[in-house]
Amino acid sequence: MAVNLAPPDPASLHPVRGVELGVAMAGVRKPNRKDLLVIRLAAGSAVAAVFTQNRFCAAPVVIAKRHLRNAVRALVVNTGNANAGTGAEGLQRALQVCEALAHHLGCEPREILPFSTGVIMEPLPAERITAALPKALLDKGDWLSAAEAIMTTDTLPKAFSRKLRLSTGEATVTGIAKGAGMIRPDMATLLAFVCTDAGVPRKALERVVTVAAEQSFNCVTVDGDTSTNDSFVVAATGQGPQASSGRDLLELQVAITAVAQQLAQAIVRDAEGATKFVTIRIDRGRSVEECRRVAYAIAHSPLVKTAFFASDPNLGRILAAIGNSGAPVEAGKIDLYLDDVLVAAGGSRHPAYREEQGVAVMKKPEFTVRAVVNRGKAAATLWTCDLSFDYVKINAEYRT
Repeated sequence: MAVNLAPPDPASLHPVRGVELGVAMAGVRKPNRKDLLVIRLAAGSAVAAVFTQNRFCAAPVVIAKRHLRNAVRALVVNTGNANAGTGAEGLQRALQVCEALAHHLGCEPREILPFSTGVIMEPLPAERITAALPKALLDKGDWLSAAEAIMTTDTLPKAFSRKLRLSTGEATVTGIAKGAGMIRPDMATLLAFVCTDAGVPRKALERVVTVAAEQSFNCVTVDGDTSTNDSFVVAATGQGPQASSGRDLLELQVAITAVAQQLAQAIVRDAEGATKFVTIRIDRGRSVEECRRVAYAIAHSPLVKTAFFASDPNLGRILAAIGNSGAPVEAGKIDLYLDDVLVAAGGSRHPAYREEQGVAVMKKPEFTVRAVVNRGKAAATLWTCDLSFDYVKINAEYRT
């Protein structure tokens, strides 16, 4: 069950001018479920994206990277099959989907970006997807149905929206994402699509998506595994106000990043088997990179994550993870907090700390682990979760 995460309120998800959504049941892996999404974009839209750093990247990632050099008219997303580990045939099947959608839209296949998520190393049933495209194109979907159509092991759809005032008028930003497992940021660790009706030059949008990813999806981890299909796409249709000044671009970047952060945190809250949402903050490091290295060492430790699940303030596990991070920290300078409770000072248990204080913190569905390493002025924050029995069960039964 998701940690303090409610289903999106459809009334809170604002339509984006220049974006048309369509959903269908293609039967990619299971019958009678939404598993195909088409996002159509107005002519002249700017599109930017970042992708997985996994060298075993999926066929749709390869094609999307290639097609991103052109004008983009539509995105096509399927769930149930990742089309990864499928070689040259996988590339051909991804292109087959692009060609079919391009035919319906009257554009070139290179103007279509394909995305897939699901089981790895199984052939993509491209014929089922292409057969369902007319239904998706006739559908007048909304953002909630779009979020539902890209879910895999997610228990809830993830969608957020906000409006902002630019110097030339009011703009809208709305985004969806999917992800619950195989989450580790070497870009975006998921599929995420954010659209705005603001007008933004492509080069500027590329900078926006990079900053947004760095401050959102690159700050979450569930299990330390980077997916083969991770993609984060931002589209600006230009059908609303133009971001015509540096201040406008900054305001838009803040709004897009805020939506991306909500989506990223929702993924951790809905992580496979999660019962705790944990913020990990490292303060007074030499650099942000150093702080992140320490934070990831804590967040990726199975011993620490199982202690989170058990509400067991096993301080030794946390301190050991910090010491094993590879960062040149000094044990005698580290202070450790659970929420506002100082549990260790100078690398050892604080004399005033009592075990029941730590238990009380860790029993909460949300809490913060903060380490002050006393090496500089940098800081970093990431979001993670516990590791439960259900995580093992979900992944053991994933293909059955």
